[in-house]
Amino acid sequence: MHTEPKVLVIESDEAVGSELQAILNFINHPPLWVTDCREWKSVADDEEDFLAVLVGSCGSDQMLSSVLGEIHKHDEHLPIYLLSRKGREPTVTIDTGSCILGRLELPPNYAQLTSALHQAEMYAQSQLTSSSSQRPVDLFRSLVGSSRAIQQVRKLIEQVADSDANVLILGESGTGKEVVARNLHYYSTRRDKPFVPVNCGAIPSELLESELFGHQKGAFTGAINDRQGRFEMAEGGTLFLDEIGDMSLQMQVKILRVLQERTFERVGSNQTLTSDVRIIAATHRNLEEAITTGEFREDLFYRLNVFPIEMPSLSHRVEDIPLLVNELVRRIEYENRGSVRLSPGAIYSLCQYSWPGNVRELANLIERLAILHPFGIVDVADLPEKFRNVDDTPSEQLMDALVGSQLTADDLDPRLPRRGMNLKEHLSYLEVSYIRQALADSGGVVAHAAKRLGMRRTTLVEKLRKYGMQRQA
Repeated sequence: MHTEPKVLVIESDEAVGSELQAILNFINHPPLWVTDCREWKSVADDEEDFLAVLVGSCGSDQMLSSVLGEIHKHDEHLPIYLLSRKGREPTVTIDTGSCILGRLELPPNYAQLTSALHQAEMYAQSQLTSSSSQRPVDLFRSLVGSSRAIQQVRKLIEQVADSDANVLILGESGTGKEVVARNLHYYSTRRDKPFVPVNCGAIPSELLESELFGHQKGAFTGAINDRQGRFEMAEGGTLFLDEIGDMSLQMQVKILRVLQERTFERVGSNQTLTSDVRIIAATHRNLEEAITTGEFREDLFYRLNVFPIEMPSLSHRVEDIPLLVNELVRRIEYENRGSVRLSPGAIYSLCQYSWPGNVRELANLIERLAILHPFGIVDVADLPEKFRNVDDTPSEQLMDALVGSQLTADDLDPRLPRRGMNLKEHLSYLEVSYIRQALADSGGVVAHAAKRLGMRRTTLVEKLRKYGMQRQA
């Protein structure tokens, strides 16, 4: 099972530490628990990275201050939460540049920890995008395709990328609206500045204002330090407001003011800050219908809808499916998560599916197939049942689309994983996989399997012995 990044817990209280450990394991964020705060660094050095650090009792406030300073020196962008006991608030000196995101009241609970770790993920993502002055074009290749619809999207991106016009990206969930937004930023004059995404539908409405505009120390319970919002993080760059249709009317008014006046205030502050960001918004909702029902402001819609771009659903660009499958497989290979190949019949079957989840659903399927059939070849029979849609009389339009996809030799080249690989081990894995498939297809008869693999029977027998595999004849 896939696990999320680890969480470092520094807590000398055995009871509190055990509770935290149980909850973090339950929500799939394995904890690394350190009871002696003086030993945290020696333990942390053995790990690549952490999602966040939870710091509790360290014996004294002086020791706690020292540990916080060490963590900040170790990684200045590592999110920190202080574990707060009722009636016992530590007096610590907090570096204004540290990444203390707030306090978590004890005893710990599931909802509080989940919310805090979600905030830590968003913070880490914003820091990553801020530090990446040039994001490789290779990461944007979800826009692959030769269909007329995707060519039109590319043309619109090219036309508007260099301007500062607000862009509204429309389309069903999973079509790749954020991919379009990142392309717009990458090809704009702001590409050397941050690209900061915000999912307006994933953040509770009462927290969204602080997330976007930041807050001052003491603005609300848990605000123990001044904190920048996404508008400040994106200064000079691009702010991507995903699922803007899910934003409350109260927040829509505040966003409208920023768009009109280019100014805002942090929560709890009366100091006006100027903003130089390009706004790109996206939604899967029909905003014009939302205006008629009173769920979306008409004036904000016209502010955002300066240059609309509509992403087509995958069912309207089936000719791109072979190229998308190839790209998704190469991405899995590049990330060292295995590999898989699909037969022409399997590709053809996928082209007849309706794809309600669009490209995201296709990506999930390819990842699933890579796990079920590692380094193997997937045919129609190997696909999950709902994807087996082979029609005995394929339409001429669909056949033309498949022929026109024009996969090149370069498209078929596997990618070397970015962390490198053990080539001998990888080739052995492939060899075992193909031998098993040949034996299965031949009913376990070695002579027939050897013929399918283009080798002599004695050679295959030697390989079966080498890999400790069973044989019948």
